[in-house]
Amino acid sequence: MKKIGSYLAIAGVISIVLNLFNYNLRILLWIDAWGVTPGWIIRGGIILLGLVLFFLGSKNVTEEENVQP
Repeated sequence: MKKIGSYLAIAGVISIVLNLFNYNLRILLWIDAWGVTPGWIIRGGIILLGLVLFFLGSKNVTEEENVQP
């Protein structure tokens, strides 16, 4: 989950940076189809979801390391 979360967060940040230059990732073109404000909300949600998955994944790895003898 940690790897997926980091990819999502990075894709969200790249999408924001590219949007400032009027570009976008091909896989995220659907975001702007709903308008400017929902597009920014979706980008923020992608980053937030990625960070949540990243931190949950790193918490699980730490717990698994403590369980092993």
